[in-house]
Amino acid sequence: MTDRSLLELAEQVAGWARDGEEVEAYVARGRDTDVQVFSGEVESLSSAESARIGIRVVRNHRQGFAYAGSLDPDVIAETLDEARDNAGFASEDEFVGLAAPDGVAAASLDLWRDDLASYPTDVKVAQAIELERSVRAGDPRIRQVQAASWGDAAVSSAVATSTGIRASVRRTACFLTVNAVAGDSSDTQTGYGYSVGRGPSDLDLDKAAADAVERATRLLGAVKPRSDHVTVVFEPRITATLFGILAGTLDGESVLKGRSLFANRLGEEVSVPGFTLVDDPTDPDAYGAAPFDAEGLATRRNVLIEGGMLQRFLYDTYAARRAGTVSTASAVRAGFKSGPGTGARALSVVPGSESPDEILARIGDGVLIQSISGVHSGVNPVSGDFSVGAEGMLVRAGALAGPVREFTIASTIQRMLSGVVGVGSDLERLPSSAAGLTLAIADIALSG
Repeated sequence: MTDRSLLELAEQVAGWARDGEEVEAYVARGRDTDVQVFSGEVESLSSAESARIGIRVVRNHRQGFAYAGSLDPDVIAETLDEARDNAGFASEDEFVGLAAPDGVAAASLDLWRDDLASYPTDVKVAQAIELERSVRAGDPRIRQVQAASWGDAAVSSAVATSTGIRASVRRTACFLTVNAVAGDSSDTQTGYGYSVGRGPSDLDLDKAAADAVERATRLLGAVKPRSDHVTVVFEPRITATLFGILAGTLDGESVLKGRSLFANRLGEEVSVPGFTLVDDPTDPDAYGAAPFDAEGLATRRNVLIEGGMLQRFLYDTYAARRAGTVSTASAVRAGFKSGPGTGARALSVVPGSESPDEILARIGDGVLIQSISGVHSGVNPVSGDFSVGAEGMLVRAGALAGPVREFTIASTIQRMLSGVVGVGSDLERLPSSAAGLTLAIADIALSG
Protein backbone atom coordinates (compact mmCIF):
# COMPACT_ATOMS: atom_id res chain seq x y z
CA MET A 1 0.00 0.00 0.00
CA THR A 2 1.47 3.38 -1.03
CA ASP A 3 1.60 6.52 1.11
CA ARG A 4 -1.22 7.93 -1.01
CA SER A 5 -3.30 4.82 -0.41
CA LEU A 6 -2.73 5.09 3.34
CA LEU A 7 -3.87 8.70 3.33
CA GLU A 8 -6.91 7.82 1.24
CA LEU A 9 -7.82 5.10 3.71
CA ALA A 10 -7.45 7.48 6.66
CA GLU A 11 -9.59 10.04 4.84
CA GLN A 12 -12.23 7.41 4.14
CA VAL A 13 -12.48 6.44 7.81
CA ALA A 14 -12.58 10.08 8.93
CA GLY A 15 -15.38 10.61 6.40
CA TRP A 16 -17.55 8.09 8.24
CA ALA A 17 -18.10 10.63 11.04
CA ARG A 18 -21.76 11.04 11.97
CA ASP A 19 -23.51 14.32 12.69
CA GLY A 20 -22.17 15.85 15.89
CA GLU A 21 -19.19 13.51 15.88
CA GLU A 22 -15.46 13.97 15.23
CA VAL A 23 -13.40 11.05 13.90
CA GLU A 24 -9.62 10.68 13.59
CA ALA A 25 -7.89 7.80 11.82
CA TYR A 26 -4.19 7.08 12.26
CA VAL A 27 -2.97 4.45 9.77
CA ALA A 28 0.52 2.97 9.43
CA ARG A 29 2.43 0.27 7.59
CA GLY A 30 5.98 -0.77 8.28
CA ARG A 31 8.68 -3.36 7.93
CA ASP A 32 11.70 -3.98 10.10
CA THR A 33 14.72 -6.24 10.36
CA ASP A 34 16.76 -7.23 13.38
CA VAL A 35 19.99 -9.26 13.24
CA GLN A 36 21.88 -10.41 16.35
CA VAL A 37 25.24 -12.20 16.08
CA PHE A 38 27.52 -13.93 18.55
CA SER A 39 30.94 -15.49 17.99
CA GLY A 40 30.70 -14.93 14.27
CA GLU A 41 27.36 -16.70 13.92
CA VAL A 42 23.80 -15.46 13.56
CA GLU A 43 22.10 -15.77 16.94
CA SER A 44 18.75 -14.44 15.75
CA LEU A 45 17.29 -12.89 12.62
CA SER A 46 13.80 -11.50 12.30
CA SER A 47 12.03 -9.57 9.59
CA ALA A 48 8.42 -8.50 9.83
CA GLU A 49 5.80 -6.37 8.16
CA SER A 50 2.93 -4.75 9.99
CA ALA A 51 -0.23 -2.79 9.28
CA ARG A 52 -2.25 -1.04 11.95
CA ILE A 53 -4.87 1.59 12.66
CA GLY A 54 -5.91 3.68 15.65
CA ILE A 55 -9.24 5.50 15.67
CA ARG A 56 -10.45 8.29 17.95
CA VAL A 57 -14.08 9.36 18.19
CA VAL A 58 -15.23 12.50 20.02
CA ARG A 59 -18.90 13.13 20.72
CA ASN A 60 -20.52 15.34 23.37
CA HIS A 61 -17.10 16.11 24.89
CA ARG A 62 -16.41 12.41 25.39
CA GLN A 63 -13.55 10.59 23.68
CA GLY A 64 -13.28 6.97 22.70
CA PHE A 65 -10.29 5.16 21.24
CA ALA A 66 -9.75 1.74 19.67
CA TYR A 67 -7.05 0.10 17.58
CA ALA A 68 -6.38 -2.93 15.41
CA GLY A 69 -3.34 -4.62 13.89
CA SER A 70 -5.03 -5.04 10.52
CA LEU A 71 -6.26 -2.86 7.67
CA ASP A 72 -8.94 -5.31 6.60
CA PRO A 73 -12.14 -3.30 5.84
CA ASP A 74 -14.29 -5.37 8.20
CA VAL A 75 -11.74 -5.00 11.00
CA ILE A 76 -11.59 -1.23 10.47
CA ALA A 77 -15.39 -0.97 10.64
CA GLU A 78 -15.40 -2.97 13.89
CA THR A 79 -12.64 -0.77 15.30
CA LEU A 80 -14.64 2.39 14.56
CA ASP A 81 -17.70 0.89 16.25
CA GLU A 82 -15.58 0.00 19.29
CA ALA A 83 -14.21 3.55 19.49
CA ARG A 84 -17.77 4.87 19.40
CA ASP A 85 -18.81 2.52 22.18
CA ASN A 86 -15.81 3.56 24.28
CA ALA A 87 -16.71 7.22 23.86
CA GLY A 88 -20.10 6.48 25.38
CA PHE A 89 -18.45 5.25 28.58
CA ALA A 90 -15.86 8.06 28.80
CA SER A 91 -16.04 10.94 31.25
CA GLU A 92 -17.14 14.29 29.85
CA ASP A 93 -14.28 16.75 29.34
CA GLU A 94 -14.88 20.18 27.87
CA PHE A 95 -11.37 20.33 26.40
CA VAL A 96 -11.56 17.07 24.45
CA GLY A 97 -11.54 17.51 20.67
CA LEU A 98 -9.52 16.80 17.57
CA ALA A 99 -6.96 19.12 16.00
CA ALA A 100 -7.94 21.38 13.12
CA PRO A 101 -5.67 22.92 10.45
CA ASP A 102 -3.91 26.03 11.80
CA GLY A 103 -2.47 27.40 8.54
CA VAL A 104 1.18 26.53 9.24
CA ALA A 105 2.89 25.09 6.14
CA ALA A 106 4.67 21.77 6.57
CA ALA A 107 8.42 21.62 6.05
CA SER A 108 9.67 19.62 3.06
CA LEU A 109 11.73 16.82 4.61
CA ASP A 110 13.43 13.89 2.88
CA LEU A 111 13.35 11.17 5.54
CA TRP A 112 13.23 8.13 3.24
CA ARG A 113 16.12 6.18 1.69
CA ASP A 114 15.26 3.83 -1.17
CA ASP A 115 18.52 1.92 -0.77
CA LEU A 116 17.37 0.49 2.56
CA ALA A 117 14.50 -1.41 0.91
CA SER A 118 16.87 -3.06 -1.57
CA TYR A 119 19.70 -3.70 0.89
CA PRO A 120 20.24 -7.51 0.96
CA THR A 121 19.66 -9.36 4.20
CA ASP A 122 22.92 -11.28 3.82
CA VAL A 123 24.80 -7.96 3.71
CA LYS A 124 23.05 -6.85 6.90
CA VAL A 125 24.18 -10.07 8.55
CA ALA A 126 27.71 -9.57 7.23
CA GLN A 127 27.76 -6.03 8.68
CA ALA A 128 26.81 -7.28 12.14
CA ILE A 129 29.43 -10.04 11.99
CA GLU A 130 32.10 -7.58 10.85
CA LEU A 131 31.17 -5.22 13.66
CA GLU A 132 31.70 -7.98 16.19
CA ARG A 133 35.02 -8.98 14.58
CA SER A 134 36.25 -5.37 14.56
CA VAL A 135 35.53 -4.94 18.24
CA ARG A 136 37.32 -8.18 19.13
CA ALA A 137 40.33 -7.05 17.11
CA GLY A 138 40.25 -3.54 18.48
CA ASP A 139 42.21 -4.20 21.66
CA PRO A 140 43.77 -7.30 23.25
CA ARG A 141 41.91 -6.50 26.47
CA ILE A 142 38.53 -7.14 24.85
CA ARG A 143 37.26 -10.32 26.50
CA GLN A 144 33.84 -10.62 24.95
CA VAL A 145 31.47 -8.91 22.53
CA GLN A 146 27.81 -8.78 23.42
CA ALA A 147 24.79 -7.85 21.33
CA ALA A 148 26.48 -6.98 18.04
CA SER A 149 23.49 -6.19 15.87
CA TRP A 150 22.00 -4.62 12.78
CA GLY A 151 18.50 -3.11 12.88
CA ASP A 152 16.34 -1.17 10.48
CA ALA A 153 12.80 0.07 9.99
CA ALA A 154 10.80 1.64 7.18
CA VAL A 155 7.46 3.15 8.20
CA SER A 156 4.73 4.99 6.32
CA SER A 157 1.87 6.61 8.21
CA ALA A 158 -1.08 8.90 7.62
CA VAL A 159 -3.60 10.73 9.78
CA ALA A 160 -6.89 12.30 8.74
CA THR A 161 -9.76 13.81 10.70
CA SER A 162 -13.28 14.94 10.07
CA THR A 163 -12.07 18.40 11.17
CA GLY A 164 -9.91 18.80 8.05
CA ILE A 165 -6.51 17.32 8.97
CA ARG A 166 -4.75 15.50 6.10
CA ALA A 167 -1.14 14.42 6.63
CA SER A 168 1.20 11.60 5.67
CA VAL A 169 4.88 10.84 6.14
CA ARG A 170 7.34 8.05 5.49
CA ARG A 171 10.73 7.50 7.04
CA THR A 172 13.55 5.00 7.26
CA ALA A 173 16.14 4.34 9.92
CA CYS A 174 18.92 1.81 10.44
CA PHE A 175 21.61 1.22 13.03
CA LEU A 176 24.58 -0.84 14.12
CA THR A 177 25.07 -1.40 17.86
CA VAL A 178 27.55 -3.36 19.94
CA ASN A 179 28.54 -3.84 23.57
CA ALA A 180 32.17 -4.66 24.38
CA VAL A 181 33.49 -6.28 27.56
CA ALA A 182 37.09 -5.45 28.43
CA GLY A 183 39.12 -6.99 31.21
CA ASP A 184 42.53 -7.35 32.80
CA SER A 185 43.82 -9.37 35.72
CA SER A 186 41.78 -7.41 38.26
CA ASP A 187 38.87 -5.68 36.55
CA THR A 188 36.14 -5.96 33.93
CA GLN A 189 34.32 -3.07 32.24
CA THR A 190 31.78 -2.63 29.45
CA GLY A 191 31.43 -0.07 26.68
CA TYR A 192 28.69 0.60 24.16
CA GLY A 193 29.13 1.74 20.57
CA TYR A 194 26.69 2.50 17.78
CA SER A 195 26.07 4.22 14.47
CA VAL A 196 22.67 5.37 13.23
CA GLY A 197 21.35 6.81 9.99
CA ARG A 198 18.45 6.86 7.58
CA GLY A 199 20.11 4.50 5.11
CA PRO A 200 23.01 2.03 4.96
CA SER A 201 25.38 4.61 3.46
CA ASP A 202 25.00 6.73 6.61
CA LEU A 203 26.41 4.07 8.91
CA ASP A 204 30.03 4.05 10.11
CA LEU A 205 30.96 0.56 11.29
CA ASP A 206 34.52 1.49 12.24
CA LYS A 207 33.31 4.36 14.43
CA ALA A 208 30.82 2.14 16.25
CA ALA A 209 33.49 -0.49 16.92
CA ALA A 210 36.16 1.98 18.03
CA ASP A 211 33.70 3.74 20.31
CA ALA A 212 32.76 0.51 22.11
CA VAL A 213 36.40 -0.49 22.53
CA GLU A 214 37.50 2.89 23.87
CA ARG A 215 34.61 3.25 26.30
CA ALA A 216 35.23 -0.23 27.74
CA THR A 217 39.02 -0.15 28.00
CA ARG A 218 39.47 3.36 29.35
CA LEU A 219 37.51 2.49 32.48
CA LEU A 220 39.72 -0.48 33.43
CA GLY A 221 41.24 0.05 36.85
CA ALA A 222 38.60 2.57 37.86
CA VAL A 223 38.52 3.54 41.54
CA LYS A 224 36.17 5.44 43.79
CA PRO A 225 36.93 9.19 43.82
CA ARG A 226 37.00 11.20 47.02
CA SER A 227 33.90 13.21 47.86
CA ASP A 228 34.01 16.83 46.75
CA HIS A 229 32.19 19.61 44.90
CA VAL A 230 33.45 19.56 41.34
CA THR A 231 32.90 20.78 37.82
CA VAL A 232 31.31 17.96 35.87
CA VAL A 233 31.67 17.54 32.11
CA PHE A 234 28.88 15.46 30.57
CA GLU A 235 29.51 13.62 27.32
CA PRO A 236 26.92 14.02 24.54
CA ARG A 237 25.16 10.73 25.29
CA ILE A 238 24.57 11.84 28.85
CA THR A 239 23.37 15.32 27.95
CA ALA A 240 20.86 13.78 25.55
CA THR A 241 19.43 11.90 28.53
CA LEU A 242 19.44 15.07 30.64
CA PHE A 243 17.70 17.06 27.91
CA GLY A 244 15.07 14.33 27.70
CA ILE A 245 14.42 14.79 31.41
CA LEU A 246 14.26 18.54 30.90
CA ALA A 247 11.73 18.10 28.09
CA GLY A 248 9.39 16.36 30.53
CA THR A 249 9.43 19.41 32.80
CA LEU A 250 8.61 21.67 29.82
CA ASP A 251 5.58 19.60 28.80
CA GLY A 252 2.52 21.84 29.01
CA GLU A 253 0.37 19.06 30.40
CA SER A 254 2.86 18.43 33.22
CA VAL A 255 2.83 22.14 33.98
CA LEU A 256 -0.99 22.17 34.14
CA LYS A 257 -0.96 19.23 36.54
CA GLY A 258 1.63 20.85 38.82
CA ARG A 259 4.24 18.24 37.94
CA SER A 260 6.90 20.63 36.65
CA LEU A 261 9.49 22.71 38.43
CA PHE A 262 8.97 25.40 35.75
CA ALA A 263 5.29 26.08 36.46
CA ASN A 264 4.57 29.85 36.59
CA ARG A 265 8.11 30.71 35.43
CA LEU A 266 7.55 31.79 31.81
CA GLY A 267 9.69 34.83 31.03
CA GLU A 268 12.05 34.18 33.92
CA GLU A 269 15.78 33.51 33.79
CA VAL A 270 16.31 29.78 34.33
CA SER A 271 19.83 29.30 32.96
CA VAL A 272 22.93 31.17 31.85
CA PRO A 273 22.82 33.50 28.79
CA GLY A 274 24.72 31.01 26.63
CA PHE A 275 22.06 28.31 27.00
CA THR A 276 19.34 28.01 24.34
CA LEU A 277 17.15 24.89 24.18
CA VAL A 278 15.00 24.18 21.11
CA ASP A 279 12.75 21.40 19.85
CA ASP A 280 12.98 21.44 16.06
CA PRO A 281 11.43 18.49 14.19
CA THR A 282 11.84 20.47 10.94
CA ASP A 283 15.61 19.84 11.09
CA PRO A 284 16.13 16.97 8.61
CA ASP A 285 19.29 15.83 10.42
CA ALA A 286 17.43 15.23 13.68
CA TYR A 287 16.62 11.59 14.40
CA GLY A 288 13.04 12.59 15.34
CA ALA A 289 12.49 14.88 12.36
CA ALA A 290 8.94 14.89 11.00
CA PRO A 291 6.87 17.28 8.86
CA PHE A 292 3.76 16.61 10.96
CA ASP A 293 3.07 15.85 14.60
CA ALA A 294 0.96 12.90 15.75
CA GLU A 295 -2.25 14.88 15.26
CA GLY A 296 -1.35 15.92 11.72
CA LEU A 297 -0.36 19.53 12.43
CA ALA A 298 2.73 20.86 10.66
CA THR A 299 5.72 20.73 13.00
CA ARG A 300 7.70 23.88 13.76
CA ARG A 301 10.80 25.07 15.59
CA ASN A 302 9.87 25.73 19.21
CA VAL A 303 12.38 27.71 21.27
CA LEU A 304 11.86 26.65 24.88
CA ILE A 305 14.74 28.42 26.61
CA GLU A 306 16.43 31.29 24.79
CA GLY A 307 19.55 32.93 26.15
CA GLY A 308 18.72 31.49 29.56
CA MET A 309 15.12 32.79 29.57
CA LEU A 310 12.15 30.38 29.70
CA GLN A 311 10.09 31.19 26.60
CA ARG A 312 7.62 28.39 25.91
CA PHE A 313 6.08 25.08 26.93
CA LEU A 314 5.18 22.27 24.55
CA TYR A 315 1.51 21.53 23.85
CA ASP A 316 -0.66 19.16 21.91
CA THR A 317 -4.23 20.20 21.10
CA TYR A 318 -5.79 18.95 24.34
CA ALA A 319 -3.21 20.46 26.69
CA ALA A 320 -3.28 23.75 24.75
CA ARG A 321 -7.05 24.04 25.16
CA ARG A 322 -6.75 23.41 28.89
CA ALA A 323 -4.06 26.10 29.11
CA GLY A 324 -6.00 28.61 27.01
CA THR A 325 -3.37 28.69 24.27
CA VAL A 326 -2.63 26.99 20.94
CA SER A 327 -0.85 23.76 20.09
CA THR A 328 2.88 23.93 19.41
CA ALA A 329 2.42 20.88 17.13
CA SER A 330 4.11 18.76 19.78
CA ALA A 331 1.78 15.75 19.77
CA VAL A 332 3.54 12.37 19.86
CA ARG A 333 2.31 8.77 19.95
CA ALA A 334 3.77 5.76 21.70
CA GLY A 335 2.33 3.74 18.81
CA PHE A 336 -0.95 2.87 17.17
CA LYS A 337 -2.26 1.41 20.44
CA SER A 338 -2.57 4.84 22.07
CA GLY A 339 -3.81 8.30 21.28
CA PRO A 340 -1.53 11.34 21.11
CA GLY A 341 0.11 13.10 24.03
CA THR A 342 2.59 15.94 24.39
CA GLY A 343 6.33 15.44 23.92
CA ALA A 344 9.55 16.63 22.30
CA ARG A 345 10.73 15.11 19.01
CA ALA A 346 14.05 16.77 18.22
CA LEU A 347 15.42 18.50 21.29
CA SER A 348 18.87 20.09 21.30
CA VAL A 349 20.90 22.88 22.81
CA VAL A 350 22.28 25.40 20.34
CA PRO A 351 25.99 24.46 20.15
CA GLY A 352 28.70 26.70 21.53
CA SER A 353 32.07 27.48 19.98
CA GLU A 354 34.40 25.29 22.08
CA SER A 355 35.49 21.74 21.33
CA PRO A 356 35.39 19.14 24.13
CA ASP A 357 39.16 19.38 24.53
CA GLU A 358 38.97 23.15 24.82
CA ILE A 359 36.31 22.86 27.52
CA LEU A 360 38.43 20.38 29.47
CA ALA A 361 41.48 22.62 29.17
CA ARG A 362 39.55 25.64 30.41
CA ILE A 363 37.91 24.02 33.45
CA GLY A 364 41.24 22.52 34.60
CA ASP A 365 40.07 20.02 37.21
CA GLY A 366 36.82 18.06 37.34
CA VAL A 367 35.18 14.81 36.26
CA LEU A 368 34.14 13.66 32.80
CA ILE A 369 30.93 11.62 33.05
CA GLN A 370 30.70 8.67 30.66
CA SER A 371 27.58 6.98 31.99
CA ILE A 372 24.89 7.47 34.63
CA SER A 373 22.43 5.14 36.33
CA GLY A 374 19.27 5.45 38.42
CA VAL A 375 17.84 8.33 36.42
CA HIS A 376 14.18 7.34 36.84
CA SER A 377 14.42 7.05 40.60
CA GLY A 378 17.03 9.75 41.18
CA VAL A 379 15.48 12.72 39.36
CA ASN A 380 12.36 14.52 40.61
CA PRO A 381 10.75 16.69 37.89
CA VAL A 382 8.66 18.58 40.45
CA SER A 383 11.30 19.56 43.01
CA GLY A 384 14.23 19.34 40.59
CA ASP A 385 16.25 17.10 42.90
CA PHE A 386 18.95 15.26 40.96
CA SER A 387 21.01 12.35 42.29
CA VAL A 388 22.36 9.56 40.07
CA GLY A 389 25.13 7.00 40.01
CA ALA A 390 27.98 7.69 37.59
CA GLU A 391 31.30 6.58 36.17
CA GLY A 392 33.86 8.34 34.03
CA MET A 393 37.30 9.95 34.05
CA LEU A 394 39.02 12.40 36.36
CA VAL A 395 40.16 15.64 34.74
CA ARG A 396 43.43 17.13 36.02
CA ALA A 397 45.07 20.25 34.58
CA GLY A 398 42.73 20.06 31.58
CA ALA A 399 43.50 16.44 30.63
CA LEU A 400 41.97 13.05 31.37
CA ALA A 401 43.78 11.63 34.40
CA GLY A 402 42.28 8.26 35.31
CA PRO A 403 39.02 6.28 35.51
CA VAL A 404 36.56 6.52 38.40
CA ARG A 405 33.38 4.63 39.23
CA GLU A 406 30.89 3.81 42.02
CA PHE A 407 30.14 7.41 42.89
CA THR A 408 27.08 9.64 42.98
CA ILE A 409 26.63 13.12 41.55
CA ALA A 410 23.93 15.30 43.07
CA SER A 411 22.41 18.76 42.65
CA THR A 412 19.09 20.17 41.46
CA ILE A 413 18.03 20.80 37.88
CA GLN A 414 17.67 24.48 38.75
CA ARG A 415 21.22 24.77 40.06
CA MET A 416 22.61 22.74 37.18
CA LEU A 417 21.04 25.04 34.59
CA SER A 418 22.40 28.06 36.43
CA GLY A 419 25.82 26.41 36.73
CA VAL A 420 26.50 25.77 33.04
CA VAL A 421 30.08 26.89 32.32
CA GLY A 422 30.66 25.29 28.93
CA VAL A 423 28.55 24.37 25.90
CA GLY A 424 30.38 22.27 23.32
CA SER A 425 30.41 22.62 19.56
CA ASP A 426 30.15 18.84 19.12
CA LEU A 427 26.42 18.34 18.48
CA GLU A 428 25.85 14.57 18.19
CA ARG A 429 22.69 13.12 16.65
CA LEU A 430 21.47 10.22 18.75
CA PRO A 431 18.74 7.60 18.26
CA SER A 432 16.37 9.42 20.59
CA SER A 433 14.19 12.52 20.86
CA ALA A 434 17.22 14.58 21.91
CA ALA A 435 20.65 15.31 20.46
CA GLY A 436 23.65 15.65 22.74
CA LEU A 437 26.77 17.75 23.11
CA THR A 438 29.50 18.26 25.68
CA LEU A 439 28.19 20.27 28.62
CA ALA A 440 30.20 21.48 31.63
CA ILE A 441 28.41 22.32 34.89
CA ALA A 442 30.10 23.75 37.99
CA ASP A 443 29.59 22.94 41.66
CA ILE A 444 28.14 19.42 41.51
CA ALA A 445 28.31 17.37 44.70
CA LEU A 446 30.32 14.17 44.15
CA SER A 447 30.09 11.40 46.74
CA GLY A 448 32.60 8.58 46.42
